[in-house]
Amino acid sequence: MAHNDIIMADEIKTEEIKTEEKTKEEPKKKGFFGKLKDHAEDKEEQMMILSTFVRLGILCWSGAILTLAYVDLPEAFKMPKQDLDPTFIASVFTGVLATFGVQTSKKGAVNGGGGGVSKSDMEKLIAAASQTAPAQTIRIEQAPVQIVPNKID
Repeated sequence: MAHNDIIMADEIKTEEIKTEEKTKEEPKKKGFFGKLKDHAEDKEEQMMILSTFVRLGILCWSGAILTLAYVDLPEAFKMPKQDLDPTFIASVFTGVLATFGVQTSKKGAVNGGGGGVSKSDMEKLIAAASQTAPAQTIRIEQAPVQIVPNKID
Protein backbone atom coordinates (compact mmCIF):
# COMPACT_ATOMS: atom_id res chain seq x y z
CA MET A 1 0.00 0.00 0.00
CA ALA A 2 2.84 2.38 0.72
CA HIS A 3 4.05 2.00 -2.87
CA ASN A 4 0.59 2.90 -4.23
CA ASP A 5 0.45 5.94 -1.94
CA ILE A 6 3.80 7.15 -3.30
CA ILE A 7 2.65 6.68 -6.91
CA MET A 8 -0.58 8.57 -6.22
CA ALA A 9 1.34 11.37 -4.49
CA ASP A 10 3.68 11.60 -7.51
CA GLU A 11 0.68 11.76 -9.86
CA ILE A 12 -0.87 14.56 -7.81
CA LYS A 13 2.43 16.49 -7.85
CA THR A 14 2.76 16.12 -11.62
CA GLU A 15 -0.84 17.33 -12.06
CA GLU A 16 -0.10 20.37 -9.87
CA ILE A 17 3.02 21.12 -11.90
CA LYS A 18 1.04 20.87 -15.15
CA THR A 19 -1.66 23.23 -13.87
CA GLU A 20 1.01 25.71 -12.71
CA GLU A 21 2.64 25.57 -16.17
CA LYS A 22 -0.73 26.18 -17.85
CA THR A 23 -1.39 29.22 -15.71
CA LYS A 24 2.07 30.59 -16.47
CA GLU A 25 1.74 30.00 -20.22
CA GLU A 26 -1.81 31.25 -20.64
CA PRO A 27 -2.31 34.63 -18.99
CA LYS A 28 -5.84 35.18 -17.81
CA LYS A 29 -7.78 37.17 -20.39
CA LYS A 30 -9.17 40.40 -19.02
CA GLY A 31 -12.55 41.77 -19.85
CA PHE A 32 -13.51 45.36 -20.50
CA PHE A 33 -13.60 46.30 -16.81
CA GLY A 34 -10.25 44.61 -16.11
CA LYS A 35 -8.59 46.60 -18.88
CA LEU A 36 -10.29 49.75 -17.62
CA LYS A 37 -8.83 49.16 -14.15
CA ASP A 38 -5.35 48.66 -15.63
CA HIS A 39 -5.39 51.90 -17.62
CA ALA A 40 -7.03 54.12 -15.02
CA GLU A 41 -5.96 53.59 -11.43
CA ASP A 42 -8.14 56.32 -9.95
CA LYS A 43 -11.78 55.36 -9.29
CA GLU A 44 -12.96 58.79 -10.37
CA GLU A 45 -11.17 58.43 -13.70
CA GLN A 46 -12.65 54.96 -14.19
CA MET A 47 -16.14 56.30 -13.59
CA MET A 48 -15.49 59.18 -16.00
CA ILE A 49 -14.45 56.76 -18.75
CA LEU A 50 -17.41 54.49 -18.05
CA SER A 51 -19.84 57.41 -18.12
CA THR A 52 -18.41 58.50 -21.47
CA PHE A 53 -19.10 55.06 -22.91
CA VAL A 54 -22.64 55.10 -21.50
CA ARG A 55 -23.28 58.53 -23.04
CA LEU A 56 -21.89 57.30 -26.38
CA GLY A 57 -24.21 54.29 -26.22
CA ILE A 58 -27.22 56.51 -25.56
CA LEU A 59 -26.13 58.84 -28.36
CA CYS A 60 -25.90 55.97 -30.85
CA TRP A 61 -29.23 54.52 -29.72
CA SER A 62 -31.10 57.82 -29.97
CA GLY A 63 -29.46 58.59 -33.33
CA ALA A 64 -30.59 55.23 -34.68
CA ILE A 65 -34.16 55.73 -33.45
CA LEU A 66 -34.26 59.23 -34.94
CA THR A 67 -33.00 57.86 -38.24
CA LEU A 68 -35.72 55.21 -38.26
CA ALA A 69 -38.32 57.91 -37.60
CA TYR A 70 -37.37 59.88 -40.71
CA VAL A 71 -36.10 57.27 -43.19
CA ASP A 72 -38.22 54.87 -45.22
CA LEU A 73 -36.49 51.51 -45.23
CA PRO A 74 -36.55 49.35 -48.36
CA GLU A 75 -39.16 46.62 -48.45
CA ALA A 76 -36.38 44.02 -48.57
CA PHE A 77 -35.88 44.53 -44.81
CA LYS A 78 -39.55 43.65 -44.22
CA MET A 79 -39.86 46.24 -41.45
CA PRO A 80 -43.06 48.27 -41.27
CA LYS A 81 -42.89 52.07 -41.31
CA GLN A 82 -42.34 53.36 -37.79
CA ASP A 83 -44.90 56.04 -37.00
CA LEU A 84 -43.61 57.57 -33.79
CA ASP A 85 -43.25 61.03 -32.35
CA PRO A 86 -39.52 61.74 -32.37
CA THR A 87 -39.77 64.65 -29.91
CA PHE A 88 -38.61 62.74 -26.84
CA ILE A 89 -35.84 60.93 -28.70
CA ALA A 90 -34.69 64.24 -30.21
CA SER A 91 -34.51 65.82 -26.75
CA VAL A 92 -32.47 62.86 -25.47
CA PHE A 93 -30.19 63.16 -28.51
CA THR A 94 -29.60 66.91 -28.06
CA GLY A 95 -29.18 66.49 -24.31
CA VAL A 96 -26.45 63.90 -24.76
CA LEU A 97 -24.81 66.03 -27.44
CA ALA A 98 -24.78 68.93 -24.97
CA THR A 99 -22.87 66.81 -22.45
CA PHE A 100 -20.13 66.50 -25.07
CA GLY A 101 -20.15 70.28 -25.61
CA VAL A 102 -22.03 70.26 -28.93
CA GLN A 103 -24.86 72.78 -29.12
CA THR A 104 -27.57 72.73 -31.73
CA SER A 105 -29.37 75.73 -33.16
CA LYS A 106 -32.48 76.33 -35.19
CA LYS A 107 -32.44 77.70 -38.71
CA GLY A 108 -32.47 81.47 -38.81
CA ALA A 109 -31.20 81.88 -35.25
CA VAL A 110 -29.14 84.99 -34.54
CA ASN A 111 -25.46 84.57 -33.53
CA GLY A 112 -25.57 80.84 -34.25
CA GLY A 113 -27.50 80.10 -31.07
CA GLY A 114 -31.14 80.08 -30.08
CA GLY A 115 -31.24 83.39 -28.20
CA GLY A 116 -27.68 83.16 -26.88
CA VAL A 117 -25.69 86.19 -25.74
CA SER A 118 -22.22 86.79 -27.16
CA LYS A 119 -19.25 87.76 -25.02
CA SER A 120 -19.26 91.37 -26.22
CA ASP A 121 -23.00 91.67 -25.50
CA MET A 122 -22.45 90.28 -22.01
CA GLU A 123 -19.67 92.81 -21.34
CA LYS A 124 -21.98 95.65 -22.48
CA LEU A 125 -24.74 94.40 -20.19
CA ILE A 126 -22.38 94.21 -17.21
CA ALA A 127 -21.07 97.73 -17.88
CA ALA A 128 -24.63 99.10 -18.16
CA ALA A 129 -25.71 97.33 -14.97
CA SER A 130 -22.74 98.69 -13.03
CA GLN A 131 -23.66 102.25 -14.07
CA THR A 132 -27.29 102.01 -13.01
CA ALA A 133 -26.90 100.13 -9.73
CA PRO A 134 -23.32 99.91 -8.53
CA ALA A 135 -22.88 96.85 -6.38
CA GLN A 136 -20.18 94.42 -5.46
CA THR A 137 -20.61 90.68 -5.49
CA ILE A 138 -18.55 88.66 -3.02
CA ARG A 139 -18.28 84.93 -3.45
CA ILE A 140 -17.31 82.98 -0.36
CA GLU A 141 -16.22 79.40 -0.91
CA GLN A 142 -15.53 78.45 2.67
CA ALA A 143 -18.30 78.07 5.20
CA PRO A 144 -19.55 78.93 7.81
CA VAL A 145 -19.30 82.72 7.68
CA GLN A 146 -21.13 85.12 9.95
CA ILE A 147 -21.65 88.76 9.10
CA VAL A 148 -22.20 90.76 12.27
CA PRO A 149 -22.57 94.58 12.29
CA ASN A 150 -20.37 96.62 14.63
CA LYS A 151 -22.09 98.69 17.27
CA ILE A 152 -21.19 102.34 17.03
CA ASP A 153 -21.34 104.14 20.37
